[in-house]
Amino acid sequence: MLAIRLPESIEERLNNLAAETGRTKTALAREAIAEYIDDLEDYYLAEARARRNRKTIPLAEVEKKLGL
Repeated sequence: MLAIRLPESIEERLNNLAAETGRTKTALAREAIAEYIDDLEDYYLAEARARRNRKTIPLAEVEKKLGL
């Protein structure tokens, strides 16, 4: 169970979309959240994997190589 408060502008858009499509606000919100979570999972998992495989270089070494 999840209860959220939406800004009036988003609530109005959701109401309008529900009325236009004949779908419930709950169904629309559930679909939007599911799709967004898919994107977040992809992003955060890719970021975590990249960090595990990324070699770091100390700032001093980078500056030295760049002549700074």
